[in-house]
Amino acid sequence: MGDRFDMTVTYAMHDALRRELYSLAGAAARADPDPRTVLRTAGWKLFRRALHAHHAAEDDALWPALRQALHGRPLALARLEVIEAEHVVLARLIEAIDEASAVPDAGPDLIGELTGSLVTGLRGHLRHEEQAVFPLVQAILSEEQWEHFGRVHAQRIGVDAARILPWLLDGAAERTVAAVLTQLLPESEHRAYTDRWQPAYAALDRWGIRAAPDGTP
Repeated sequence: MGDRFDMTVTYAMHDALRRELYSLAGAAARADPDPRTVLRTAGWKLFRRALHAHHAAEDDALWPALRQALHGRPLALARLEVIEAEHVVLARLIEAIDEASAVPDAGPDLIGELTGSLVTGLRGHLRHEEQAVFPLVQAILSEEQWEHFGRVHAQRIGVDAARILPWLLDGAAERTVAAVLTQLLPESEHRAYTDRWQPAYAALDRWGIRAAPDGTP
């Protein structure tokens, strides 16, 4: 039996976050001796904004719906509480990274440690959600609850759609691009995505790794 709900947008977001975690880890490794340079890039700002939009939508609309559907199932609720706690830890890690990057005497080792913890923690969280939460969504949520989450997710992304959508769909398969645009963007704005948003995104040196004119990185 196939899945009840189309989770293309959620999987696309997870794929994009994993892609950026790989880039973040690589950029941090190249930023020796001062990893703070990575945290001033467009890549960090886009990553942080997209992650916040995604997690805020889950916190506002998905977790409450799952809690309601799991009433009377304490073990399943405990698993959900762990996922929610992971959101709190990841948000605090990002805050700590930003705070450390603003402190002149914060050592590069501290920022490197915090960044490494974020990479490891978010990778594990994405895997945990896919293994523990996605099956619950398909099994117990109502269509109305899932559609409500989809609307909230679209609203959270829509605030910065011109920046987040090209980032989200970077490297995605054509069928994924078509499905995500259909779900997240009014048809009247599809031309703006193609003509303006994508070119502006493509021009970004997200993680500061493009070669300079003299050929040096």
